Amino acid sequence: MPLEEATPGSIPVPKVVMAPTRSSFLANWAPVNGATGYRLVVSTSPSFDSYASGYQSLDVGNVTSRIVGHLRAGTTYYYRVQSYGGSGAESVSTLMTATTATGAGLVINPTFDSSITSNPNAAAIEAMINQTIAIFQSLFSDPITVELLYRYASTGPGGKTLDPSTVSESDYADYSIPWGDFISALRTDAKTSNDNSADASLPTSSITPNITPSGANGRALGLDTPPSVFSNGKVGSGGQYDGIVTLNSQVPFQFTRPASANDFDAQRATEHETDEILGLGSHLGSSPPVTDLTPQDLFSWSAPGTRNHSASGTRYFSIDGGNTDIVGFNQDSSGDYGDWLSAACPQANPYVQNAFVCPGQSSDVSATSPEGINLDVIGYDLASALLGNISTRGLVGTGGDVLIGGFIISGTQPKEVIVRAIGPSLPLTGTLANPYLALHDSSGALIASNDNWRSTQEAAIIATGIPPSNDNESAIVMTLDPAAYTAIVSGVGNTTGLALVEIYDLNTAAASKLANISTRGLVQTDNDVLIGGFIVLGSNPANVILRALGPSLPLSGTLANPTLDLYDANGNSLAYNDGWKSTQEAQIEATGLAPTEDAESAIVSTLAPASYTAIVRGANNTSGVALVEVYQLTN
Repeated sequence: MPLEEATPGSIPVPKVVMAPTRSSFLANWAPVNGATGYRLVVSTSPSFDSYASGYQSLDVGNVTSRIVGHLRAGTTYYYRVQSYGGSGAESVSTLMTATTATGAGLVINPTFDSSITSNPNAAAIEAMINQTIAIFQSLFSDPITVELLYRYASTGPGGKTLDPSTVSESDYADYSIPWGDFISALRTDAKTSNDNSADASLPTSSITPNITPSGANGRALGLDTPPSVFSNGKVGSGGQYDGIVTLNSQVPFQFTRPASANDFDAQRATEHETDEILGLGSHLGSSPPVTDLTPQDLFSWSAPGTRNHSASGTRYFSIDGGNTDIVGFNQDSSGDYGDWLSAACPQANPYVQNAFVCPGQSSDVSATSPEGINLDVIGYDLASALLGNISTRGLVGTGGDVLIGGFIISGTQPKEVIVRAIGPSLPLTGTLANPYLALHDSSGALIASNDNWRSTQEAAIIATGIPPSNDNESAIVMTLDPAAYTAIVSGVGNTTGLALVEIYDLNTAAASKLANISTRGLVQTDNDVLIGGFIVLGSNPANVILRALGPSLPLSGTLANPTLDLYDANGNSLAYNDGWKSTQEAQIEATGLAPTEDAESAIVSTLAPASYTAIVRGANNTSGVALVEVYQLTN
């Protein structure tokens, strides 16, 4: 039966994880027994004396997560929810926080139609959509925002009843871009080996007068193609959406995985339609017929060196002039010509973009799937790893003067890490004799702690190959979902001294990465300064901004005038800043991450893959609490 007929609560709500983007984060909260809904409040102040636009007691329905969008980059937000309904009194949650990311990254802002929010299973439907969004946001680094409307209904946005055989559909607008302008933008956008190969296969002269990318695809290439779709599916100036995804409520969908043998996987269908709004699809089968090619049509072949842009014969997707058949294109008129050729059920390759899908089968878009490769070569930039093996050395005091390391795991898969608190083994005087390590999630909840690494997880820590060398040092091995985390190092018995907090990536193959590193600590003089270490991973240089913050921190005893030094692995000085406006002012402002106080410091730099060190000192040997940060700007 269609799942909208199921009783409320009969569908389990999956746990959704999504790393913050530069303009959004996923708010999560625990359910309250008996509650029939929640009101969400979001502010940039822990006292809630101001509100993020649209989030002053927003009624989000009976769900336990919500993507909060249209926010500022590099900003900490505070949120809480108030439950309502049921037999019990209203309950207000604890204060929770999230910090938006910086640098490049695709952002998808979802709007949930009333056909979803009024459904008894709204929580499961929204959670599934949020998980879909998390996949796309982790895959692509284009600095654009895509506005999507999601529906779960038996009619299209204009009110027309959907054919019962239609699993899902998408509505979006195409733009007509002159051939030369589009090809020039596509070539300029090339960043990956796939891009280079695909661009080399482009025709030397125009095939059609224009290319017709979707609005989102055009903006990924830097073209002027704004959102233009209204909620009723009509297209025109002032339309607020890039596209509309409709799941057919007449179809037996399952919103959690694994999908049962008789139900269609809702997430796979949602990814399919999102792909098309982002730019996948062919001009073939258009109504009314059109002759101008879509970006995907540029890579349609029937044999090596032979293009095919017709609905007859064989067509396949290739990015090397037809020599490699990545996946066949559908030539069945009852399905979309821009989708993949589909085998009978069950399918050996149940790709997301197959023209005909099977119940009980699931698949996702990835960097190496046909969908991911296609989106890459038509203009989207695949994200790559940046930071790894992060460490910060500082003086551990008491109270608010402990060493606090923050990090974000971005992507779609959990990541195994080891977090270490090192003290007595450091080759220095005045080290912390017995460090204590506590790991907290983004809500501030304690999720793990350790005092002396052999006391717990000894075998697991030894298996990593990097156990601490002193028994009094601490370590935690954990597999963490994509989200923000905080590691706090303090001294047992309120002792003080120099210590090192470290986070090592134990699974670099996972579709997730360490990103946006920040550490807060007490800066004094000589060896008692704040030293942040990080590694640029991969094969390409990375653009980063480093910041040293003091007076803008909402604390007492902050460092009034922090300076910032950047060194390479050999100890060579690469850059120095004292007061961010003194050097690189224009470049720093252009990042959107300029410090709020003139006395604070920042450095923008392009760094080759290697290890680096950032050192925060106080000008004129002053002391106080400071924050050192490393953020990715582009991949």
